[in-house]
Order: sequence, then structure tokens, then C-alpha cells
Amino acid sequence: MFPTPIEKKSRSYQMAYQGLLPVVLVMWLLPLIAVAVFSIRPDSDFTNGNYWGVPSSFNFFENYGKVFFESDMPRYLLNSVFITVPTVLGTIALSSMTGFALGIYKFKGNLLIFFMFIAGNFVPFQILMVPVRDLTVNMNLYDTKTGLILFHIAFQTGFCTLFMRNFIRALPFPLIEAARVEGVREWQIFLYVVLPLMKPALAALAVLIFTFIWNDYFWAVVLTQGPDAQPVTAGITAFNSQYRAAYHLMSAGSIVAALPPVLMFFLMQKHFIAGLTLGAVK
Repeated sequence: MFPTPIEKKSRSYQMAYQGLLPVVLVMWLLPLIAVAVFSIRPDSDFTNGNYWGVPSSFNFFENYGKVFFESDMPRYLLNSVFITVPTVLGTIALSSMTGFALGIYKFKGNLLIFFMFIAGNFVPFQILMVPVRDLTVNMNLYDTKTGLILFHIAFQTGFCTLFMRNFIRALPFPLIEAARVEGVREWQIFLYVVLPLMKPALAALAVLIFTFIWNDYFWAVVLTQGPDAQPVTAGITAFNSQYRAAYHLMSAGSIVAALPPVLMFFLMQKHFIAGLTLGAVK
């Protein structure tokens, strides 16, 4: 039923595995390595067609200096922070409460409401492009950070509710019954009994949603334009001019934009892994 561990395979199989693993790893990292090398190339390498050769010079400080001090990249980064952080907080708050309601209370229509949350995850987001854009225009939320925040919260709450509801249903129900016997109110049960037990799940969900929202490009282009509201993923395209693209600056900006999610993961790694594996071993 389960694959045989590599330690129990034949010696020839193990050697083939050990030889192919570094090759596959390099192939997987090749695009990232290319972007990192592009970010330190001079502009002349691209005009001369030297894309994959040895850089004629290493312009690390020059390229990254232009990204930080001669462009709107700091503003785009702040926009991403102002969009991502409220979205994560709002999504987790809403999904925690809806997950608590759907996971603890038994009422008519519980499964129907739960399936409605799940159904939203199966709708291709490209289909929603035109109606969502028209809705933001009619509500005067187009090209605003508030519009992006509200849309992301609405779109991510379905997945987060599924995650939270299933996690809460796995908690020991006698704890809640004991609190009710003691006369504790329902909102106090949620805040002081259930919520502390949900910390691993909250941490795992926060890392996932932070990564999803920070790396979003599609809705950033559809719902915003210009440095007033665009996040960093869409702002990187500002390095393109009418007739040519500044690949070295775009690559440097991409590296800068990728650092916050990586940092977020390493800071929350312990809680993230605990949240994903909680309940896997009895």
C-alpha cells in the first residue's frame, strides 16, 4: 500500500537515486538561479545578447540600489504589507468563527452552508475577473487597497473555513461540554477554550494565506493600477519601458519581493509544521 523506503531498496537503486536527486534539485532551482544571476548583470549584457554567459561585471549594489532608491519599489512593498497583513488577520478571524460555528453547533443547514464555502474554491477565478472588476468600480473600490483586501478576504475565507472547521471537529468535545456545565458563555468558550487549542492551525494558516496573498499577481493587475495601490508583484512590471524591458532590475525586484514570504516561513516554521502534522500520529 505504501512505497518501499529507499533504505530497503537494492544498492543499485539507491545509487541511482542518490545520483539523480542532485540533478533534479538543480533543475528545480534553475529558474531561481537564473533570476539571481540576472539580478547582478549589467544592462549591457542584455543589449549584447549575453543572457547565459558569465556576467561581464557584477553590479549587485548598482542594480539593487536602483531598485530601492531610484524606483517606486519601497512604495510597492509597503502596499503589499498594507494589503497582506489585514487580509491575513481578517481571513483568520472570520474563518475561526465560521469554523467554530460549523464544527461545534448542529443545526439544520449546517452541511449546506459548509458546502457553499467549499463550492467557492472550485470556481475558476478567471471567470470572476469581469464581474469582480465591475463590482469594485460600482462600489468606488477600484484601484484601492481596500478593494483588494475585501476581495481577498472574501475569496480566501472558504478555504480557511474548511481548514478551521475540520481542525475544530478534531478537538476533544468534552472540554466544551465541561465549560458549558460550568456556565461559561459560548463566546468565552471560543476565546478561552477553543482558540488557544487552535494556535498551531492558526500559525499554519497564517503562513499559507500570507504566501498566497503576497504572491498574487492576477488580481493585483485586474483590480489596481499605478503605485498608489498596486502590490509589489504587479509593481515589478514598472521596470518595463515602452520599447525594452530592464531584465536586470526586474530580476532584482523579484528577489526582493520573494524575501518576505521566505522570511515568514522560517520564522513560523516550527508552528507551521506542527499545524500541518497535528493529529497525524496518535
